[in-house]
Amino acid sequence: MTANLPPQYDPQATEAKWQKYWEDNQTFKADPEAGGEPYCVVIPPPNVTGSLHMGHAFEETLIDVLVRYHRMTGRNTLWLPGTDHASIAVQTILEKQLKAEGKTRHDLGREKFLERAWEWKAESGNTITNQLRSLGVSVDWSRERFTMDEGLSAAVLEAFVRLYDEGLIYRGNYLVNWCPASQSAVSDLEVDQQEVDGHLWHFRYPLTDGSGYLEVATTRPETMLGDTGVAVNPQDDRYKHLIGKTVTLPIVNRDIPIIADEFVDPTFGTGCVKVTPAHDPNDFEMGKRHNLPFINIMNKDGTLNENAGEFQGQDRFVARRNVVQRLENDGVLVKIEDYKHTVPYSERGKVPVEPLISTQWFVKIEPLSQRALEALDKSNSPVFVPDRWTKVYRDWLVKLKDWCISRQLWWGHQIPAWYAVSETQGEITDTTPFVVAKTEAEAREKATATFGNDVQLARDPDVLDTWFSSGLWPFSTLGWPDETKDLEFYYPTTTLVTGFDIIFFWVARMTMMAGHFTEKMPFDTVYIHGLVLDENGQKMSKSKNNGIDPLLLIGKYGTDALRYTLVKEVVGAGQNIRMEYDRKTDESKSVEASRNFTNKLWNAARFVMMNLEGQTPQQLGIPHRPQPALTEGGREEGLELCDRWILSRYNQVVQQSRNSLETYGLGEAAKGLYEFIWGDFCDWYIELVKSRLQQDAEPNSKKVAQQTFAFVLEGILKLLHPFMPHITEEIWHTVTQTGDDQCLALQAYPEADISLIDTDLEQQFELLFGTIRTIRNLRADSDIKPSVKVTAILQSESEKERQIISDGGVYIQDLAKVENLTVTASLDADLGQTIAGVVGTVQVLIPLAGVVDLVALRAKLEKKLSKVEAEIKHTAARLTNQKFVDKATPDVVQGARDALAEAEKQAEILRDRLKLF
Repeated sequence: MTANLPPQYDPQATEAKWQKYWEDNQTFKADPEAGGEPYCVVIPPPNVTGSLHMGHAFEETLIDVLVRYHRMTGRNTLWLPGTDHASIAVQTILEKQLKAEGKTRHDLGREKFLERAWEWKAESGNTITNQLRSLGVSVDWSRERFTMDEGLSAAVLEAFVRLYDEGLIYRGNYLVNWCPASQSAVSDLEVDQQEVDGHLWHFRYPLTDGSGYLEVATTRPETMLGDTGVAVNPQDDRYKHLIGKTVTLPIVNRDIPIIADEFVDPTFGTGCVKVTPAHDPNDFEMGKRHNLPFINIMNKDGTLNENAGEFQGQDRFVARRNVVQRLENDGVLVKIEDYKHTVPYSERGKVPVEPLISTQWFVKIEPLSQRALEALDKSNSPVFVPDRWTKVYRDWLVKLKDWCISRQLWWGHQIPAWYAVSETQGEITDTTPFVVAKTEAEAREKATATFGNDVQLARDPDVLDTWFSSGLWPFSTLGWPDETKDLEFYYPTTTLVTGFDIIFFWVARMTMMAGHFTEKMPFDTVYIHGLVLDENGQKMSKSKNNGIDPLLLIGKYGTDALRYTLVKEVVGAGQNIRMEYDRKTDESKSVEASRNFTNKLWNAARFVMMNLEGQTPQQLGIPHRPQPALTEGGREEGLELCDRWILSRYNQVVQQSRNSLETYGLGEAAKGLYEFIWGDFCDWYIELVKSRLQQDAEPNSKKVAQQTFAFVLEGILKLLHPFMPHITEEIWHTVTQTGDDQCLALQAYPEADISLIDTDLEQQFELLFGTIRTIRNLRADSDIKPSVKVTAILQSESEKERQIISDGGVYIQDLAKVENLTVTASLDADLGQTIAGVVGTVQVLIPLAGVVDLVALRAKLEKKLSKVEAEIKHTAARLTNQKFVDKATPDVVQGARDALAEAEKQAEILRDRLKLF
């Protein structure tokens, strides 16, 4: 029985089938004991709270293309999946649930709250991993990790204790990003910089000696209550004489010094800036440089504290209005300007963050960053693709400050520090002594040795920044700190694929942690991809509500179509791509085009299989390679001209695909395959060999055509598999008639046979195809019916061109419906009525006598021209009518202009055609 595919391709059924097959059969399960050259990727762990967005789909598709390709080249491949516990996001979800129940986390207590968190994780925390499955990612699900699973939690404890024992973790006061809504410190990455329409308030600080005043400006007037200085640039001649004097702070009536600091930009505003060291990161550094007092005026809930005097207890924004009113009443408010500026918002709390001095845990960055810098400068490790990100990464390592790693949350890795609260009246204070240990038993042993048997211990309630655990991700997921087989074989990992926006926050932390704990960089290469922009070229974001749901597009067009679109759109590594999308219909022309490509491949494969007479590529064998010899009937015994051409093109695309994928040119590889499959194979080769597949075809020629057909089709499926894994797997199983014990995903990626690449032959076929296209166009222009065969005269002064055309004459005759073909160096004086075209330096002529009714054709063209000219006249009249132009919408007017231009173009074409008759 002849194997074949159903008439219609059903992406949903096919994709679900193979996703289940791969997972059920553990097709992608890695084995470190199998040896070979490792290729390892750890997934950038999505938040456990997340759902699949277009950025995920883009990133995971890029990774999957690389992983599937390297697996097929024979490398021992591991793609390790997992998720991040997302402290702030999960806690926010749970606290919203509790609020709806009229409760807070404190009503439950820590233990019950964490029980509820783990229940949520069990019920809802696997949403994104299940959605990742719909992308067909070739991960090893047996190795799936979670940043708070037992093994990774042990790695976090090991890292913290080791860093603390080495003096690289400390507890101290420092300025942090504080979210009043979640009442926690947040990292820079958890801050969303939003441009807002605000105000700039100007007010005067009187000189204490009564000789005048200084004018300052601020966007946060309430912070003036904590000012401890005014700064000017030391080179600013306007203020040099005032340096060292004091001003009296309005409202508070505190005398504060005028200091000189090069940080001050003398061209900004008045050249004077207020200094609030406890509430601004730049002022914090100035305060340290000049030994200014640090006065905190704010509570952790965003209200003002006792240092704010009469404004104590007021919310920061209420206090802002009241402070401004008081300054106006006191006569020191100069003016209020509208001012557009950037305000940092807490991503989860959705409120502006406050720079706040707080007692937190910190990692000393310099020793860690120096090791990472040394690896970069001495060994160019890791390698960044594109290379321009190397400097960005290096600059960031140089500028890094100590890292605040504590968060005032309950969900996460609790800091392994125990305080001897019996030394500070049962409370944890800034001065309470503590011990650091992996377990409470170990902590008690340490504390007892110092404070005696009666010591009372309380564990630090804070948890670690999630970036601490994800900084260990490349090696903790492989079993570190244990010496596992996975760690020994697959570490360092090979490639990290990630976005440019977390080079600083994640990539740098992984290289620093890995350099310190493993003395190796955690990956060889960092491939930085761009963003998926919306249909207007804008970055997708929740605030703009302009996201595009990949699951919706998968449901409409299929996973392979979406994957292929995302990769094919990439022009150069690291570039942004734009996703075409119609929000009214939820349709995408670009994804639809890729869906059409899957249909084209499906139909081509069906045609090939219908003409293989039930034989598989393996049964047919590889096409003969010897130079062809002519049989008595004039046919070639071995490879014919078009067979040699398609094999040359095929091996060219194999070579190009390998080169592109090895150098991260994923988009270039995808486009090259598209052009080869759709153009060379489907549009040309299939048409070229149809006559050789007929029942009465010459047997040797037919067999060679079948061999070539089957060989190239199977090669295409292998080449395309990393990009479109589902449809290629389905077709491959059908065409090879392979059972369930094998799959395409584990087959060898094609290698180019250089001996079969013939660039001269490819150029010859370009001329043949150009000639065929020209004859087809001339036929269409002359309304020659498809069933009518014509005479074609091809004239060229080039002997080489004439030889090429003669050699390929049978193809021209077959595909352009030419009965009589003449190839000549010169033309007869009188050829009668002809229609002519040019391809290269070849003139193409078709005599029309006896083929078309010239009188009827001319009448038909004149009628068309008359209709188009009437349309031009009508449209031009509308556009010269000022009432129409004034009253119609801009879209309608532009539409009329476009219609006029199109009609004028049609008229020009019709006039040119009429000249021929």
